[in-house]
Parts: sequence; C-alpha cells; structure tokens
Amino acid sequence: MNVATRARLPVTEPADFGRRFAALIIDWALCLLISSFYADPRVVAWPPVVVLVFINALFIGPFGQTPGMALARLRCVSFADGGAIGIAKGLLRGVLLALLIPAIIMDADRRGLHDRAAGSIVVKVPKA
Repeated sequence: MNVATRARLPVTEPADFGRRFAALIIDWALCLLISSFYADPRVVAWPPVVVLVFINALFIGPFGQTPGMALARLRCVSFADGGAIGIAKGLLRGVLLALLIPAIIMDADRRGLHDRAAGSIVVKVPKA
C-alpha cells in the first residue's frame, strides 16, 4: 500500500492474521447457530456457508464489519478510498471467502485474493 493510499484510509494498519481468524471463528459460530434453525449442519454442510456469504454481503457491504469483526475490532474498507465496499462487492468477497483458499493467499498488505477481487482491505480499528 503506498503512502497516498494509507493517508486516505481512516485506519492505516492492516489487520493481522490472528485477529482475522478470530473474527472468522466468531462469525462461523454465528452462522452455525443461524443455520441450525432451518437445517442440521451436522447432516447438511452447505447452509452455514450460505449464511456466511450473506452475512458478509449484508454486513461488510454497507457497514464494513461482521459481528465477529466488530468483536475483534476490525473493519473491512475500500482499498481505494477507505469507504464502504457495497453489497455486490461484499457478496463477491463472501463467496471467495467461503472457498477458503483465496483468503489464505495474502500479499504484503495482508490482503487475501478475496480482498483484492473486492477492492477491500481489513484494517484494525483504533481504541477509542
């Protein structure tokens, strides 16, 4: 990330892998809970994955955080301007996150392939 881009972002430090993983585990537990209302995740594996994709689209798109990211003090913002990425890009990011492999292939800015495809970056939220 160049200096000009960092200056435009509200928070400039990319999130570390540990926090991102913790947020994902929290979100995954939430997805298992939600999907258990209409399907048994032990029998049918895809319902929690669908919930994860939609949580990413509906929470990250307009608000920049999933519940897990909020607890881990992370925010997903546009790499270009630090704003919201929108529901369509949130959906794309969620689909690629569900594939897992794009999420673990990271660049120097700790952006996974899913972040690069959506034009996003996950950053730490400063303490208030």
